[in-house]
Amino acid sequence: MIAIEQAVFDCMKPTQALYERTDDSLHKAILLNFWRHVHLEGAGLYDEIVKPDMMVDHPVYRVSWGDSPAVVEGKDGVLAFYNSVGETVLWHSDDRLAVNDWGICDEITFHQLARGADLKAVGYAVERDEGLYHVSSRQAFVWPYDGSARLAGEHLYEDKTSLKIEEIDPSLATTPERVRAIHREQLAALEARFGPRYWVWQG
Repeated sequence: MIAIEQAVFDCMKPTQALYERTDDSLHKAILLNFWRHVHLEGAGLYDEIVKPDMMVDHPVYRVSWGDSPAVVEGKDGVLAFYNSVGETVLWHSDDRLAVNDWGICDEITFHQLARGADLKAVGYAVERDEGLYHVSSRQAFVWPYDGSARLAGEHLYEDKTSLKIEEIDPSLATTPERVRAIHREQLAALEARFGPRYWVWQG
């Protein structure tokens, strides 16, 4: 497994570790929702993310990537946001993760692997449309949840002083298809471990 694929495979290990040392049932349910959500997103299964057992009726996303900060409201807006990402490979590392009744906060290094044209579309300054770039920055993810452990939104704050953009050799990269397969494998592993509908909090 190449390094990027391994990083994708490992990205939810901090969530697993926090889940295993958490006792509060609501907090555990929030972590399971978060854990599943990341793998659904990585697998491209966006319709599953916005179902009523995963997300509130009117989610609000606040996103400060690139030079085009945006507020995204409602499930249709959320789906459009996810579909706008295109063939970008996303993963994160170096978590500082916490959970509470109100939701999750995770300071991470957020990584994107994408063509220059796709990065320009969200406001990143790159030289070549056809180049393949690794973009990374420290970001704070604040995800509010409701009292039933359903996602109410995502607040994504980028530390622009930490932004790094480098063009990389495509031979060192993986493909979006392979990354989606990794996330699907992880979804199957979650269901095998926790059972059907494990993300629904029973109260």
